[in-house]
Amino acid sequence: MDILLLIKAAILGIVEGLTEFLPISSTGHLIVTGSLLNFNDERGKLFEIVIQSAAILAVMWEYRAKIFQVVHDLPTKDSARGFALNIFIAFLPLAIIGLLFGKHIKAALFNPITVATTSIIGALFILWAEKRKHVVTVETADDLNWKDALKVGFAQALALIPGTSRSGATIIGGLFFGLNRKAATEFTFFLAMPTLIGATVYELYKERALLSMNDLGMWGVGFAASFISAFFCVRWLLRYISTHDFTIFAWYRIAFGLLVLGTYYGGLVQWSVG
Repeated sequence: MDILLLIKAAILGIVEGLTEFLPISSTGHLIVTGSLLNFNDERGKLFEIVIQSAAILAVMWEYRAKIFQVVHDLPTKDSARGFALNIFIAFLPLAIIGLLFGKHIKAALFNPITVATTSIIGALFILWAEKRKHVVTVETADDLNWKDALKVGFAQALALIPGTSRSGATIIGGLFFGLNRKAATEFTFFLAMPTLIGATVYELYKERALLSMNDLGMWGVGFAASFISAFFCVRWLLRYISTHDFTIFAWYRIAFGLLVLGTYYGGLVQWSVG
């Protein structure tokens, strides 16, 4: 087994786990890290799908009690049916737009320079969202109506642009639409479940020709690294937002974007731009 390849797998797994549920774009960080590690070919793209599934399993484990409760109550309780319906409604915009335009977006925009630019633009929206006066109309994820869910779903669809951040788009979109920070964050976690599971299954099927038993070791290392780092990151984020806003993530995004742009235009790193 190639030790260097396993080290790359562990690094990418940690990056995925730490960034998937923070408003800083996991896709963007994986594009940049993969470019640095020279692991952004088709095999690398398939690997990213595998470690993404580990991150979503981590958040599902964290919310396993809520998931089981909703599933158990679906036949008998309107609240459970309403919650499940809201998740489905919010899932639709990204699913439909992704199926129609996802291939073209990947071909044109999946590169570090786009990631850096959208990272900075997204940061400005976070700063704006945190500076404006918050008018909270939704206190918990269970309190959303279908219109709220649809709005958050369209916000999530912005994450098809790499560097935007799926969690960032839904959380900050939720703040604009009247959700408090905890409700926006938790609804983002629940919305991630069908979104990332659906994307993982679709991409694995589409790229099934690249599946190889020889890559099991690499997948295992990356999967474990992603699951563990995502699990602790989700728990940390829930504690953090109880006493803090999202401004720190905006400044991180700006620094990250400027670093990538500076190293590219300064000739220090030959980032892939196509």
